Amino acid sequence: MFSKNSDHLECFIGPEASFQGEFVVKGVLRIDGLVQGRVNADCVILSKSGVVKGEVKAERIVVGGKIEGGLWSQGVVEINATGKVQGDIFTNKLSVTEGGEFNGRIEMQMGESKGLDLETKKPESPVLQTAT
Repeated sequence: MFSKNSDHLECFIGPEASFQGEFVVKGVLRIDGLVQGRVNADCVILSKSGVVKGEVKAERIVVGGKIEGGLWSQGVVEINATGKVQGDIFTNKLSVTEGGEFNGRIEMQMGESKGLDLETKKPESPVLQTAT
């Protein structure tokens, strides 16, 4: 769950806490309470009691609670079974567990496609040979 650069919890917003404004954390931020505004961290973990009304930017975003606003991630956005997102998601990877809710638009930046180049070819006419 934690990357090499952010291997431990840096900040915790408890279930009875609320915050309004711009919140910037270097490392992991866990939200169990209410945040209204912008959140920017290396990793954001929103528990099932957590609520964010605003935008979230992080390398990894794990949603177990409710987010009303946009999500931006260069890594992965995970919406767990108890998670609810009302807003647009911009990410490289998205994971939604059964029961998770998402209402909005998604834009995914994919790497260069390595699919096969399938070219439509006309079937060749069979050659009939006659006995002589």
